[in-house]
Amino acid sequence: GAPLGPRRISRRPVPALPDTEAFLAAALQRVRRRARGCLAPELCVQASEFTFLFPSLQYLFSVCAPIFFQRLPLFNLGIQRKCYCQEINFLFIAFDSISLLSLGLGTMGRGIVTSLVKANIRVVALEQNLEYLNTGKKAVMLLLEREAMKMQKGAQAPDFHNPARLQFTVDFDLLRDVDLVIEAVFENMALKKEIFHKLSRVCKPGALLCTNTSALNIDEIASATSRPQQVIGTHFFSPAHVMRLLEIIYGRHTSPTAIATAMQLAKALDKVGVVVGNCFGFVGNRMMFPYVQQAVFLLEEGSTPEAVDRVLEDFGFKIGPFRMSDLAGLDVGWRSRQEQGLTGPALPAGTPARQRHGQRYCPLPDLLCEHGRFGQKSGQGWYQYEKAGGRTATPDPWLHKFLSQYRDTHGIKTRRIDQEEILERCLFALINEGFAILAEGIASGPEHVD
Repeated sequence: GAPLGPRRISRRPVPALPDTEAFLAAALQRVRRRARGCLAPELCVQASEFTFLFPSLQYLFSVCAPIFFQRLPLFNLGIQRKCYCQEINFLFIAFDSISLLSLGLGTMGRGIVTSLVKANIRVVALEQNLEYLNTGKKAVMLLLEREAMKMQKGAQAPDFHNPARLQFTVDFDLLRDVDLVIEAVFENMALKKEIFHKLSRVCKPGALLCTNTSALNIDEIASATSRPQQVIGTHFFSPAHVMRLLEIIYGRHTSPTAIATAMQLAKALDKVGVVVGNCFGFVGNRMMFPYVQQAVFLLEEGSTPEAVDRVLEDFGFKIGPFRMSDLAGLDVGWRSRQEQGLTGPALPAGTPARQRHGQRYCPLPDLLCEHGRFGQKSGQGWYQYEKAGGRTATPDPWLHKFLSQYRDTHGIKTRRIDQEEILERCLFALINEGFAILAEGIASGPEHVD
C-alpha cells in the first residue's frame, strides 16, 4: 500500500484558521479565567501562539534565543541526541479476558490492584503471609468502596466483591496460570531479583513479567530470569489508582511484543503510557530528583516548605514538591537512598553530613524519616495532618524549630529567598535534566518528557 504520512503530530502541518489572532486571544482569556492567576498555563498558550504566527526558525531565534542565551550557565545547548527507543506496531489484547497477578499489597500494590479491578480485569493479589494479606485486603476493599461511590452517580455501583474478579492469596502456585504479573514490592534490588528468579521458574512460558520500580535497573532485574525478553518496567505513580501517568521501561532484551502489551495495558487502565529507556530514575523520577533537591536546599538556606510549595503552585503546578513528597510517602525515597548507600548503615563512617560523592547533599528528608515522619501515612512529614492518613496539610511548628536547630548545627546562615529564586532554581533543575534525558536517548522526543 501507500506509505504512511508523518506519525508525529509535531511534524504535521498546522491548518490555517480564518481569524487566528482572534481565536488565540479568546483562548488566552479562557485560560486566564480558569488558571486563577497561575503563570504556566498562560505561557503555554503564548508558546502555542508563537508557533502559529512565526515560521519555526524565525520563532526559534526571535523568541527562544533571548531566553536561552540569558540563561546559558543553566542550559546545555547544542546537544546531539542519540535515540534508542524502538518504533513498534501495537498489539491489541482483550485484557478483560486474561488473568493478572499483583505481587505485593503495600501502598503501591493496593493502588495497582484497585486500578486493575476498576478496569474489569481479573486479578489475583498475592502477599507473603496472611497478616500482610489481610491488612492489604482491607485497604484494597476500602479503596474500591470509595471508587464505587465515585462511579455510582445514581446507578447501581459495580460489584467489586465478586471473587471471580478479585482473589486474595498467599499461594505462589496460583502464578502458574496467569498471563501477566506486576511485582510491587519495595525498592530493594536483591529482593526483586529473588522474586523474578522464582517467577521465571513458576510462570507459564508466555507470561509477561512486569516490575513496578521507580528507579532500579530493569536489565539487572531481568538478569535473574531465563526470559529477559519478557521483563519490562511498569512504573505506576503514587497513588496508583489516581495518577494517570504510567512509565513503561524497556531493557536491553525487552521484546517489542512486551512493550506493545504494556502499552495496551496502560490503555485498558485509562492511563497515559509513555515508553522510556532504562536509566536510574527513568524520566519521571530522574527529573524529580534535582527538582526536589533544589527545594530542600532552599530549606537549608532559610525558606520553608509552605513558601516553596506556594510559589510553585501559584506558577501552575497542581501540587508543590513538599506536599507531593508527603502524599507519596517520604519513606519511599528514604528506602531508595539507603539502597544507593547514601544514608543508613551502608554509609561509610566519616562521610560528611552534607556531602555525597563530592557533591552537595541535604540529609533533611533522611532525618525526618528517622523521626518516623513519613508524610500523610504517619500524620506528619513536611507538614502536619489531622491524623495518620489525613489529607489536610498545615504548617508544623515542630518542623520550623527542627529546621532552625539543623541550620545552627551545621553553621548555615539564613537569608531572604524571594519567589523568583524559588521558581528559577526548581524549574531550571527540571529543564536541565530534561535536556540531558533527550541527549542520552532515554526519551524519544520532548513530548515524552512533557
